[in-house]
Amino acid sequence: MGGFTGFDAMAFEFYDRLAADPTKSWWEANREDYQRYVRAPMLELAEQLEPEFGPVKLFRPYRDVRFSRDKTPYKDHQGMFAESSEGVGWYLQVSATGLMVAGGWYSATGDQVQAFRAAVDDPDGATEFRSILADVEASGLMVSGDRLKTRPRGVPADHPNLDLLRYRSVIAERSWPAGPELGEPGVAELVVENWRAMLPMTAWLTAAVGGSDGS
Repeated sequence: MGGFTGFDAMAFEFYDRLAADPTKSWWEANREDYQRYVRAPMLELAEQLEPEFGPVKLFRPYRDVRFSRDKTPYKDHQGMFAESSEGVGWYLQVSATGLMVAGGWYSATGDQVQAFRAAVDDPDGATEFRSILADVEASGLMVSGDRLKTRPRGVPADHPNLDLLRYRSVIAERSWPAGPELGEPGVAELVVENWRAMLPMTAWLTAAVGGSDGS
């Protein structure tokens, strides 16, 4: 396997064409394009990232349609994930629209939500986490996540950290549109730079919610 040299425009075009004909017959006829322009460079990039961020997993290109009304068999993107701890880590995605990097706390279990709330219910914990989020946003990343529309049971409406207590996941992300600049080797350093900017957040989240009993 060669070194990562960027994403060819065909990687983004592949997903444009897939959107127009998301069928098994089209996929089989264009599988070589997926392997060459999407999967191969993703694996090369993963190899560059692993020494600093740990093992990187490429997700399957197939959708799980068993319990979905949408029976489209293929994902409209290719993602990969480097896990820091249970449900916490760094993410990268290629799609028709371009490149997206992200990181944070993704898949929350019940005990993780309770652990997170305990961490931000503490004044010092909340102050530290707010400072980390401010630094992440200052680096150009956008912070979002799954949040309750109301408030957790038993939490007063005037709680000073109610905005944090509503979170059930916390994610930072940044995107770049498809274009010639994504076809350069420097894209790898761009990913590293942004994943590094998330390190304080992923470290805090790992300490707060990284342990889970799966409940």
